[in-house]
Amino acid sequence: MKEIEKLARNIFTTGKLIRNRVFKVQSKQLAALGKKDALADLTAAQLHTMIMVNMRGRLSMNELSDLLGVSPPSTSVMVEKLVEKGILARNHSVEDRRKVIVQISPQAINDMKSVEDAILQSFVELVERIGPETAKKWSEVLEKIKPVLEKES
Repeated sequence: MKEIEKLARNIFTTGKLIRNRVFKVQSKQLAALGKKDALADLTAAQLHTMIMVNMRGRLSMNELSDLLGVSPPSTSVMVEKLVEKGILARNHSVEDRRKVIVQISPQAINDMKSVEDAILQSFVELVERIGPETAKKWSEVLEKIKPVLEKES
């Protein structure tokens, strides 16, 4: 196997472990908040949708579809389920009534903050376990990766 492929595979598999860590902490925190019933049947795609909307604040349905890499009808279905659960709010844009804007619902804002805090604490614990030197190197690498990924999205 070529060296680049080995490096890419390591990054990919470690990325999956990190994603799984985030989803596990998120699910655990939502259950601790007593949200298990409302969120028990969420798919990974719906959890991802919640994270993307929370990160960006307000998104049009088209922007969300592009970010998620799914079709607008699929996005509509996911958003509808999350609106029904009280997690997302969907409104028409003031500037363009044809445009639908999605954001975290007022009822879910504190829950999402609590989830983010739990995820951050999970990473604080991880950084403490790998040590400050490794954490600094990891952070420096991520600082170089971040603009490349942001440019893509």
